[in-house]
Amino acid sequence: MTLDKHNLDGIPQITAKTLPSTEFELLLLTAGYGKIGTAPARGNRLKVWWTHPTFRRMEAIYNADGTVAITAYHV
Repeated sequence: MTLDKHNLDGIPQITAKTLPSTEFELLLLTAGYGKIGTAPARGNRLKVWWTHPTFRRMEAIYNADGTVAITAYHV
């Protein structure tokens, strides 16, 4: 649970350890990111890839049903 430990291009620093996925995704969409894919991740979680025309690509990890964003980082 480290959403607050990463600096994400174009997003104000997140101070919460997790966020509801709707709130997290609104931040990304407002900054111009677009979702490009999903896959199962370790620990019964969901991995989501995000792209942006100028910022680095991002991976985000959600809980199993995708309702809580747990962490996100650039790849």
